[in-house]
Amino acid sequence: MSDWQPAALPPALELETKAVLKQAALAHRYLAELKGVGATIPNETILINTLTLQEARDSSAVENIITTQDALFRAELQTEVFANTATKEVQNYANALRTGFELVRHGKILTLNHIKQIQSELEGNNAGFRRQAGTALKNQRTGETVYTPPQHPDDINRLMDNLEQYINNDELSDVDPLIKMAVIHHQFESIHPFYDGNGRTGRIINVLYLVCKDLLQLPILYLSRYVIENKDDYYQYLQQVRDANDWESWVLFMLKGIADTAQKTIHLVHDIKQLMQDYKHRIRAELPKVYSQDLLNNLFKHPYTKIEFVMDDLRVSRATATSYLDKLVEAGFLEKLKIGRSNYYLNKPLYKIFIR
Repeated sequence: MSDWQPAALPPALELETKAVLKQAALAHRYLAELKGVGATIPNETILINTLTLQEARDSSAVENIITTQDALFRAELQTEVFANTATKEVQNYANALRTGFELVRHGKILTLNHIKQIQSELEGNNAGFRRQAGTALKNQRTGETVYTPPQHPDDINRLMDNLEQYINNDELSDVDPLIKMAVIHHQFESIHPFYDGNGRTGRIINVLYLVCKDLLQLPILYLSRYVIENKDDYYQYLQQVRDANDWESWVLFMLKGIADTAQKTIHLVHDIKQLMQDYKHRIRAELPKVYSQDLLNNLFKHPYTKIEFVMDDLRVSRATATSYLDKLVEAGFLEKLKIGRSNYYLNKPLYKIFIR
């Protein structure tokens, strides 16, 4: 274990090496393409709702909080029947992410109060930054302490104040914003300011920073799946900065994650868009009296729907909503499921896009 402690940002070395700039250019290319593709979906809640749930599950899985995609989708129907403890924790993450997006989307600034609010919703408490010593990061397999973050509240507050300035004041550092995102993530995880929820809060900060910098309009680029798939490398490169001041390897790892994840998300959004177009044309042709853009949006902002959701979104009576859904079932667009005393309607092709 090293005695390394985080210093005030920016790092005192050249971050924009030739290899880093080359990888940053590639990451920007795919990120710009994703931003454009995301703008082609007619209703932003379609991507925010569905992709937020994907990220919530994956980010929580990094912390060994495991739920299935189907359990999470069903829990989002707002019924306690489906929600186990892990699923509720993942739902808290999804809600925290959406809250964070609403906090930053207009002002394009990410403050410490915002970060505290996100973590509070994530963890369901208002503990704030750590005020007691004793926190240490351990190897999950061996139990060995690999890193001890700052312990004194004054150090934590000083470093978080500096991090807030680094996030929002580009005069502190004019490096590429994607490189800054990698630095911000490392610094936040190294300060480890909260008693719990640091990893998940840090991953939310990643995408909110991209929104603040107008690199994305919507929070739809999530690195948690990449972290899961490369978990050993993630922790190794985090630690190499502390042990050997090896920022280049860490930044390259994060930039590759952005490029890789952006490409996968582009394909995902294309698949959603293609399926929406298919449903739009077929419903208009086969059920012209049922079709509306509001109905189409309802069927795609979540794989499951129910009568009450259609009533609210289309502002129609219960009888009309029931009639629409039954007609969609008869025509093969939805599957009707009876769970307990209630009926739910599944857009199975959309569901398959997310669980494959």
